[in-house]
Amino acid sequence: MDTQASRAGSPRLSAAEFAGLHARLRRGTVEGGGERGALAQITPRHVRAAAAEVRSGRTVTMAARVQTEPGPDDPEPCEHLMTGAVRGGISADGLQFARDRFAMNVHGDADSHLDALCHVIYDGTLYGGVDANSVTASGATALSVEVARDGIAGRGVLLDIPRLRGVPWLEPGDHVTVDDLTAAERAQHVRVTEGDLLFVRVGHRRRRAELGAWDAAGRRAGLHPYALEFLRERQVAVLGGDGNNDTAPSSTEGVSFPVHVLAVHAMGLHLLDYLQFEDLVEVCEAERRWSFLCVVAPLRLPGATGSPVNPIAVF
Repeated sequence: MDTQASRAGSPRLSAAEFAGLHARLRRGTVEGGGERGALAQITPRHVRAAAAEVRSGRTVTMAARVQTEPGPDDPEPCEHLMTGAVRGGISADGLQFARDRFAMNVHGDADSHLDALCHVIYDGTLYGGVDANSVTASGATALSVEVARDGIAGRGVLLDIPRLRGVPWLEPGDHVTVDDLTAAERAQHVRVTEGDLLFVRVGHRRRRAELGAWDAAGRRAGLHPYALEFLRERQVAVLGGDGNNDTAPSSTEGVSFPVHVLAVHAMGLHLLDYLQFEDLVEVCEAERRWSFLCVVAPLRLPGATGSPVNPIAVF
């Protein structure tokens, strides 16, 4: 790992430092991924190897329950309308159907979702230098969630940073550093390798459950931008977190979401935001391992910049 990694704990990045980091990560990105970006690093060989992680057959979700009531972190919750037969209108005879309809702000601060590579526009471009004008009023014509239409399957690794530090969660504004990630590997006896789906727990969901919701748009724990050098070195294929992966307030001058810019725009990483790992931690501890087969199946929404998801870990 280059000398910049040793600066992972630096609290602030100037605009020039961020530009240099962006350029290094972009140059270091594995070539040949095309519109799939870092997903191209998950080869059939990687999937077969990940399948060998299945031993007990136990499955566990990494998705949070969809929110339908407004809160400090979710002023526009999912709208769930019942459109068919319901109590009070159900006949004792004949056939009827219960039906419903959903409407969701996919990129909110509460519901589990995947960010497509067309989600982040930076300096007028998308990942790979694609013209941002490819995002039209009717949807994105390049790098949409359709890129992942065949699903994402591979070896998942969970690094639990609160567990490492001996706390229930990281407080809003705290950063996960390169040193945290490497120390968590050692503590959990696991190593992140090429093509892995990396999940980093900061304890956001546990804090929300125990203390109540707060304005996560303005205050949350996440990765420090220099931590992305760890992901580049290990050639990670997907990054997921129980927050939105970015710390708030931002550590970077002039960039509100530096991790999103670096991960999606520079490195071509699909991000999984606002997952929940509390169930997964219990299973990892019971199984005594922190790696597993992971399957993510985003909806086929042509032109969409993301999708709600329910990632499944299989042990």
